[in-house]
Amino acid sequence: MRIGQGYDIHRLIEGRRLVLGGVEIPYEKGEEAHSDGDVLIHAIIDSILGALSKGDIGSHFPPSDEKYKNADSRMLLYQVMKETGARIINLDTTIIMERPKLREHVDGIIDSLSRILDIEPSRISVKAKTKEKCDATGSGDAVEAHAIVLLDNN
Repeated sequence: MRIGQGYDIHRLIEGRRLVLGGVEIPYEKGEEAHSDGDVLIHAIIDSILGALSKGDIGSHFPPSDEKYKNADSRMLLYQVMKETGARIINLDTTIIMERPKLREHVDGIIDSLSRILDIEPSRISVKAKTKEKCDATGSGDAVEAHAIVLLDNN
């Protein structure tokens, strides 16, 4: 078995969609990024690649490459799963942002990730936290995500 940890952060700006775990969340701001900016999926990708000692998301999908401009992060995650042959035992994630409140979206995010990863929803945890108004995330200027994955390496 192998364990991997991933992290991502993006500034929030007007005129972009807010996408978390492949789910569009209604909000007046979205992630500033080369791709669709889905910080949760980016953290998950990094956790999988890290567990397998295969670098990070930027080394596989460089922001300098125009073919990833506005890329759907669900497709990037699907590609990583296919190319690595990773088999997830469980996935534990945390999304950190002040607003909007995410509790009502957690089940939809879990369902989305379950479909992409082809694992049971019971193997996925998605937690939503705030920074209690501390730092850029706490002031509503950014969104962060953490992911820890346990893989079966056989």
